[in-house]
Formats: sequence, C-alpha cells, structure tokens
Amino acid sequence: MAELDTSGGGHKKGPGVKKGKKLSTRVDLTPMVDLGFLLITFFIFTTTMSQPTAMKLNLPDDKVKPEEQNKAKESGALTILMGADNHIYYYEGQLKPDASNFKSASYNGENSIRDVIMNKKKSVRSMAQDPNDPEHDLVVVIKPSQYCTYKNVIDILDEMSINLVKKYALVDIFDAEEQLIKISDTQKP
Repeated sequence: MAELDTSGGGHKKGPGVKKGKKLSTRVDLTPMVDLGFLLITFFIFTTTMSQPTAMKLNLPDDKVKPEEQNKAKESGALTILMGADNHIYYYEGQLKPDASNFKSASYNGENSIRDVIMNKKKSVRSMAQDPNDPEHDLVVVIKPSQYCTYKNVIDILDEMSINLVKKYALVDIFDAEEQLIKISDTQKP
C-alpha cells in the first residue's frame, strides 16, 4: 500500500511552550492508482484503431488468352524517352525504321511534354467511337535511359498524374532507342 507522509515539521520553540505531539497524516494512494489504471484501460478499449491506408492500384482484368492482355492500339500509344541533361524525346505508335516520327520535347515552355500528352489524349478521344470507353484511352510508355536522372523520372510520373493518364508503364529502353537518344543528345547545342 502506498502512503504519503505529510507530517508538519514546524513547531514553536521557546520557554514554556509545550511540545505538541507529532501526528502523522497518512494518505492512502491505492484507490487513486486503481482509478488511473481503470481510466487508462477504458480509453484503450474505447479508442478506434487507425485504419490502414493503402494506395489504390488499377490492376488489369484477367483474360482467358494471355496474348490479349498487353495489347494496345498503335494509334493510342505514346512512347516517352528520357535522355541526358533534361532532354525528352517521344514518338507516337511504333518507331519507324527511318526514325521520322522521333521528336524532341521539353519539360516546360514551347513544345512541352504536357502539351504533347494533352494533344495525344485529345486525338485518341476524338478517334474513339465512345469517348468514355476505357479501351480507347491513351497508353503512355515511359522509357528512361541510363543518362537521365531520378528527378526526370519523377517529373514524367507527375505529368501522368497532372494529365490524368490512367494507363502508363515504366519499361526498359531498347538499344536502338538508346542509340537515337545518344545521337540526338550529341547534336543538341
């Protein structure tokens, strides 16, 4: 049992003063400790536990035929390549053998990648029979080269979020595309 000694220490001194009997006041703190633990237990049981938060993932539908899973229309595909020194390159559909559809863009300003994505999104929606059909959405393939920075990759992913692009993939770059980037980077001033 816990107790608190609150005996008074000050008594009058002097001739003819009788010494008073020292009485010890005893306060039992056991009920207060019990009350504290009861309150702690009550608050623990009545609080709601925080719900786990998770990022929403858009998973593809399972198909019977695996060759149908990763098909994208060439008219709805946009491939973004990232080179050194914040250079961005892109092409629509498949890369032509003569690389005539291989173009350059910037992160902001004139001919920005945001404008390219918005224009491609508009053209894909205008070609669709039903603009709300998710099968006719734009598919963006992002291919960072070994020379681009982490910041460039994050900037491109931010552009996907800003432009509300629902279908995009971060994939490895082909050797032919890397050679085109290297040639284009050396020709830039």
